[in-house]
Amino acid sequence: MKTRTAALGFVLLTGIAAARLAHAEEDVRRLARDVFHQLIEIDTTESTGSTSGAATAMAARLKDAGFPDADVVVVGPDDRHGNVVARLRGSGARRPILFAAHLDVVEARREDWSVDPFRFQEKDGYYYGRGTTDIKDGDAILVTNLIRLVREKYRPDRDLIVALTAGEETGIADGIEWLLKERRSLIDAAYCVNLDGGDFQSKQGRRYLVAVQASEKLSVHFRLEATDRGGHSSLPRPENPIYRIAAALSRVAAYEFPVELNEVTRAYFERMSLLETGPTAADMKAITAASPDAAALKRLSESPYANALLRTTCVATRLDAGHANNALPQRARALVNCRVLPGRDPEKVRKTLARVVGDEKIAVVGPVADWDRPGQSAIAPPARLEPELVRAVEKVGSEMWPGVPVVPTMETGGSDGYYLRPAGIPTFGVSGVFIDMDDVRAHGKDERVGVESFHEGVEFHYRLMKVLSSAPRGGA
Repeated sequence: MKTRTAALGFVLLTGIAAARLAHAEEDVRRLARDVFHQLIEIDTTESTGSTSGAATAMAARLKDAGFPDADVVVVGPDDRHGNVVARLRGSGARRPILFAAHLDVVEARREDWSVDPFRFQEKDGYYYGRGTTDIKDGDAILVTNLIRLVREKYRPDRDLIVALTAGEETGIADGIEWLLKERRSLIDAAYCVNLDGGDFQSKQGRRYLVAVQASEKLSVHFRLEATDRGGHSSLPRPENPIYRIAAALSRVAAYEFPVELNEVTRAYFERMSLLETGPTAADMKAITAASPDAAALKRLSESPYANALLRTTCVATRLDAGHANNALPQRARALVNCRVLPGRDPEKVRKTLARVVGDEKIAVVGPVADWDRPGQSAIAPPARLEPELVRAVEKVGSEMWPGVPVVPTMETGGSDGYYLRPAGIPTFGVSGVFIDMDDVRAHGKDERVGVESFHEGVEFHYRLMKVLSSAPRGGA
């Protein structure tokens, strides 16, 4: 009888524990959805909205959860472009880690969408709304997990800093760039985990890879300009700035920068060669050999994405020429956007462009921010991996999605890492959310994220934060 009573008691206690766990998980799920809902319905576009409202709302949530006022601040250059920075204080055994995502979103017009872009909706297994994938899902994930950790009275061995920022979509210096210049002490860290990068990839409903975006190319604009005295269009001459620029752009289009693999892209192709099949897998393996196969490089370069990983790229993006329909042009200009590999000097790229243009009567000027404004660019630090972070991502990823590989990636576009890396804060994109790579809607119509993908992302980053801020027994 005692044995039977004990067994029944054990079953009862186990059932109670399971019910409590399920209730706790549902509470987290509800909290994450509520935070996400609130963020989507705050307009943070540059034209009609403000990041300050979202920053203030998230600060209020964190303070209500128990964060001291001193550890949650809303700061920015003006009353429209607010950033919220929160710090969960640890023992100080190690340097802090910064977790970042941006609050601002690109414009969205109601007439372009099948749903209201600024109303949070759940439909057909997706959350809809502007920013659901870029990157208010990341904001909601970070806020939710800070609230979870403070409610648990969790004390990390290092400070965990969360920065939700302005200006990433607009390029206006009011977000990360402003914080680095004006309030660096708020965000200074050993490194940054940026949720606006390293998208976890799914294909045809199957989880494909867990990404760690370990570097990004530098975006630099150069201006090509030709001038002439002009004249009446009824008396054409061989000298014509439009023709000069057109011929120069044809030479730029035909030129390929040399292939350069770095630590990150080499690891990417090595691991992808195990995921791909057929000739593509063979080519990826061949280019990582000590003597890369030229034919394999050529075949892979036919893919715009693979080509962008292999080399610096330059492409014409804008043209401006002439001043009247019946006049010979006095000036023609083209803007060329280059995506420069990490560790490469933009000035050397400009000199290469000038050599390729091969025309002393065409000025190759830059970096420029626009047609007539000088631009700034630093040399992007060499691509590298952070072993501690990679190990942590592999640990959590294998727990949640056994068999899904972790793959290092290099961003061909750009993020706030553009400012953080040159400032000495290595930055790594780890989104935590699986995105269907055949249906990427960021910046586009009917932006959406899978409901379960979002909530898995919440759990992933919760575990990641703990792994990165809990020193293993017997070690630092």
